[in-house]
Amino acid sequence: MLDFPIPKGLRLQISSLAAPNFATSYTLGTVGVVDGSVSYLYSSLPLQRKFKSSSLDLQHAIRGYRHLQELRRPDEDWWWEVWHSGKRIDRKGKSDGARHAVLDAQTNADTLLYGRIFLPQSRLEALYLRRLTPTRQLRISAVSDSNLNNGGTILTLLQNDFGKYSTEYMYSTDSALLGVRGLYNFGRDPRVAPTEAASAPVADPPHGRFSAGAELYYGLLNKSGGISTGLRFTTLPNHTGFPYTMTLTMNPLMGNLSSIYAVKAGRDLALCSRFDFNFYSYESDLQVGCEVWRRRRNTDVQWAVKKLRPDWKQPSIAPDDDVTGILKARVDQNMRIGVLWEGRFKELLFTLGASLDLKKREQVFRAVGIELQYSS
Repeated sequence: MLDFPIPKGLRLQISSLAAPNFATSYTLGTVGVVDGSVSYLYSSLPLQRKFKSSSLDLQHAIRGYRHLQELRRPDEDWWWEVWHSGKRIDRKGKSDGARHAVLDAQTNADTLLYGRIFLPQSRLEALYLRRLTPTRQLRISAVSDSNLNNGGTILTLLQNDFGKYSTEYMYSTDSALLGVRGLYNFGRDPRVAPTEAASAPVADPPHGRFSAGAELYYGLLNKSGGISTGLRFTTLPNHTGFPYTMTLTMNPLMGNLSSIYAVKAGRDLALCSRFDFNFYSYESDLQVGCEVWRRRRNTDVQWAVKKLRPDWKQPSIAPDDDVTGILKARVDQNMRIGVLWEGRFKELLFTLGASLDLKKREQVFRAVGIELQYSS
């Protein structure tokens, strides 16, 4: 909610889902010089959701306050098994040569490939993502740029998500960096089904979830490392009051401490504050922000007409499908302000933003820009 990017200049993005498994995107921008990018995406899992900019649900296209849900139970390993005529024919099965690429594609080991080249810098980004098992995922990202050390870098992540806890192992060619991360969720284990007796009283489900995480990394080449920890408490959907999230992160080696509090104060209003402090330098920073959702004005009118004319039919609108835009704003203790408006105008998705510095009266506006997106 506080770290939203402000567009600079004019930027146009055109995307197309040419096939359920293949998508392309082209970006053209004007910030001093004309630049742009071309990107391609392939997914072995067909993309069935509507991605047209005219019909896209803005809840999925705009990042805002995220209300965490109950922990999901991971898929069982046997769900991925493919059997034919009494024989297991998926990749891990024992078969007499009956494993074919077509049958392999029917398993849930989905793969995503993504590539993007920036022009005229000739900078290349690539991503390989594969779900190895129901609880394990491999992610490899690479950047090729002559301005980087050794001409680029590669980052490999092995991610494990068991619902109750998750781990992540990392290796980067930049300084030969090794790292490990972990997150533990206190409370009910989604992998264990409740086995309470029928006569025993049923306990109320928890209304919040407490989580703790940590990361440790070390560079083999520069002989330096680091550690950081974090705590989070968030309310769950069955919480009767306002949804809120509290987060505390700390890096003991650098002395950095950051606390964040976010609350959804109403159906269309969310507030957030962040306080950063350094134990060694005694420097601090405070940021506050908000986001306001705008909805269709004719929803109440349509409801009234339907009451007066029961035979009048209209497409059903879900509670969160009538969003037409969102206004974001933030300000820090140095009176630096960021404002962003995201919405839809006919067939286009637009982002209009501005960054201001009220202490520099000779140049109050630091950045102003608009980004237009069209997808078909």
